[in-house]
Amino acid sequence: MTQALPGYVCPADDTRADIRTAPWCCPVCGGPWDLDFTPDPASPLEPAAGPNSLWRYGAALPLPGAFSVTMSEGNTPLVPLGERIHAKLDYLMPTLSFKDRGAVMLAELARRLRPERVVADSSGNAGTAVAAYCARAGLSCEVFVPEGTSAKKTGQMRAHGAAVRVIPGDREATAQAARAEADLPGVFYASHVFNPYFLHGTKTYVYEVWEELGGRLPEALVVPVGNGTLLLGAALAVEELARRGVRPPALIAVQAEAVALLAAAFAEGAEDAGPVPQLPTVAEGIAIPAPPRARQILAAVRKSGGTFLMVSDDRLREAQRDLARRGFFVEPTAAACWAAVGPAAPTDPLQGRTAVLPLCGAGAKTGLA
Repeated sequence: MTQALPGYVCPADDTRADIRTAPWCCPVCGGPWDLDFTPDPASPLEPAAGPNSLWRYGAALPLPGAFSVTMSEGNTPLVPLGERIHAKLDYLMPTLSFKDRGAVMLAELARRLRPERVVADSSGNAGTAVAAYCARAGLSCEVFVPEGTSAKKTGQMRAHGAAVRVIPGDREATAQAARAEADLPGVFYASHVFNPYFLHGTKTYVYEVWEELGGRLPEALVVPVGNGTLLLGAALAVEELARRGVRPPALIAVQAEAVALLAAAFAEGAEDAGPVPQLPTVAEGIAIPAPPRARQILAAVRKSGGTFLMVSDDRLREAQRDLARRGFFVEPTAAACWAAVGPAAPTDPLQGRTAVLPLCGAGAKTGLA
């Protein structure tokens, strides 16, 4: 079954590798992999005829054949949030965050590759999603988290049977510890950053928006960005749907002011972004001081005609409370987009365009900031 799986390709130097034998990163430059996979735009895309999960977009997904790992993830509601703005309620996923979209792909891939154990690193939501889907797939899982990670999130990981390793230091120290384990024999590194199968799971967010809007996309997609897994998945879907004649939207990326290296690089016209100090912010999910796919994120936003926006912690807190008063209790990171383009924004960054933004993590995981 694994012989039919698309292989890895490095976007920086075009190195190629079979996923059955490849290391977790490009052996030449050390960067993350992309996937040697492009859906055929002529293949029928009929999600209504598919299963009640993101596997309904099987024609656009890189895992061929029958799947077995699922918890009916996807199909989250799209609801009006303000004038010209809709919110997609991805915090209603099985593990309460959008990371389920990528985690189910990694778990299904790992099930087919049959490793001895699965290792992941996370600031919270990706770890809980990987833990849950590994449990569903019957896989042994170990999640590395930075000290200070929400006890509710680590508790959720342990409840799913994952071994949790708390690493002293920041998010980058946690990633380095996990990657040292990933180099060992028999280990599958379920990285939501380095493994491109995760991005092909998150792209279903946009496919669902397309389906829910009757075969079109809004004029802008507003996305919170740390490691960029949702934005890069969105960019994949936008390109794939454009080949089917769908008009592409602008990608508007939102960062917390405390860790906004990508926004700064974009403003300077830079093609890449160097690491910055890890400063505290209530938006822990996007507080990434050295995103490995920085170059790809910046290129995707520029190609779309989009931009970057930054929000302060004060605006994040108010946006979280404002959303709660509207009936949506999300974690601070999930409030970032509403803080950037909602009624409290100092200007109108949407410039009259229609937009969809994700509410991508439940407030039950963190409480109010």
